[in-house]
Amino acid sequence: METRHSELISRRRTFAIISHPDAGKTTLTEKLLLYGGAIQEAGAVKNRRAQRSAASDWMELEQQRGISVTSTVLQFEYDGYHLNLLDTPGHRDFSEDTYRTLTAADNALMLIDAAKGLEEQTLKLFEVCRLRGLPIFSFFNKLDRPGKGPFELIDEIEAELGLAVYPVTWPIGEGVSFVGIANRLTRTVHLYERSPRGRRIAGETVIGFADERLPAMLGEREATQLVEALELLDGAGTEFDRDAILQGKVSPAFFGSAMTNFGIEPFLDAFLQYSSPPVSRESSAGVIEPEYEDFTGFVFKLQANMDPRHRDCLAFIRICSGKFQKDMVVTNARSGKRVRLTRPQKLFARDLQSLEEAIPGDVIGLNNPGAFEIGDTIFTGPRIEFPGMPSFSPELFARLRNADAGSAKKFEKGMKQLETEGAVQVLHSREGRSSQAPVIAAVGELQFEVVRYRLKNEYGVETGLELLPFSHARWVNAGWAAIENGGALHDVEIFCDRRERPVLAFRNKWQMQRILEERPELELSTLAP
Repeated sequence: METRHSELISRRRTFAIISHPDAGKTTLTEKLLLYGGAIQEAGAVKNRRAQRSAASDWMELEQQRGISVTSTVLQFEYDGYHLNLLDTPGHRDFSEDTYRTLTAADNALMLIDAAKGLEEQTLKLFEVCRLRGLPIFSFFNKLDRPGKGPFELIDEIEAELGLAVYPVTWPIGEGVSFVGIANRLTRTVHLYERSPRGRRIAGETVIGFADERLPAMLGEREATQLVEALELLDGAGTEFDRDAILQGKVSPAFFGSAMTNFGIEPFLDAFLQYSSPPVSRESSAGVIEPEYEDFTGFVFKLQANMDPRHRDCLAFIRICSGKFQKDMVVTNARSGKRVRLTRPQKLFARDLQSLEEAIPGDVIGLNNPGAFEIGDTIFTGPRIEFPGMPSFSPELFARLRNADAGSAKKFEKGMKQLETEGAVQVLHSREGRSSQAPVIAAVGELQFEVVRYRLKNEYGVETGLELLPFSHARWVNAGWAAIENGGALHDVEIFCDRRERPVLAFRNKWQMQRILEERPELELSTLAP
């Protein structure tokens, strides 16, 4: 039984996609599902008045804007492996939600627009992956459009990120002349047939590097350029080293086009072979291996009202060890309470299916009637707790006002739910909370838009927004005593966060720098203690 359990764990792959907005993340996600057999046709074929919506975008706002602003989970099978794809927000305003999702991943896929190369959001998310030591696979997308050359793209990653790159695949042609890829590991050339809008799996012809038909099929010029490029990579490029890949020191790179489905299958095949299965986790009781006998897991996301017909709230749980079974009783390390895990759900965006069992590497959904918070550890056996989730320093602040006093209870309920989910940070004065006009703080403006949208659509509450003149915030790690014992703080607003920790808000960077220099005993931090 133990051997079978270990084998199942070894065939789990849990990964997240990181990218800059407009790099093609939603399209690539759909194509991975298409090749995994989870959907039969990419995209949604609707009438002219309807807008295209992706399988991974469940919120109406996402479908209207064509962006992902929530994290979700997409599970599918491919070639005997069970994949958990953690679909992260594609907009920079939701970097905190992305960070939380990356804590549940064992691998990261860095998606790069070949025309633009590395962009700001990708750089930030890469640093999060590096902090966690995640293996990082790179996919250069949109090769069917004019863009930077493959050598330039590789050089940019190695120079900007300090990350060695091993190109597993190499493009044949570029732009409208992009016809396929060469796979250096399998020594094969894949020539593709275009399908209408890439809705179905691309037809392909596969031949070996040594096949004498290759020059005739590619043309003498393209064949010569390919041979020269491969010789240069073999002679002067990074060596393939799986241990270095698993340590996050070497990134296997792939070229393709998610829109036309070119290069998707070679990526999937190599990813399964060389990516990391579920890994061990640091905890209060030491390192917890996936094969550890007792069940452990942690909550990395809460999401309410995925089904507008029900007032549901789902807790997303990453299983770290042991075996999950329906109706099992676990302990919440934060509250100390024992909880029976009824109605567990297998996740596929907004579609939920009941499940009986799950193992390390899997992500499951649990109905959450107020029992869980983000960062909670659940366990059986001896007490154990995984590190919690930090809160990030907000950059925008606003007072959110309920436009209708008659909907005060619905407003308060909606705000409590959104605060618990981490959709936005809610601050209040030390004297007490303002239930009708709380201060909300965020990394980006779109978070404000989502909060107002969800209050209106899920709770029937219209709100007004008054922007406040603060641009920086810092937590006081030394606590309230350090503030009270050091004299008055001028030109600074003092707030409490949801755990009653002190937060200082500054109008500008100069004011913040002055306090940092004058009051070092406060131990100001960009992350919540």
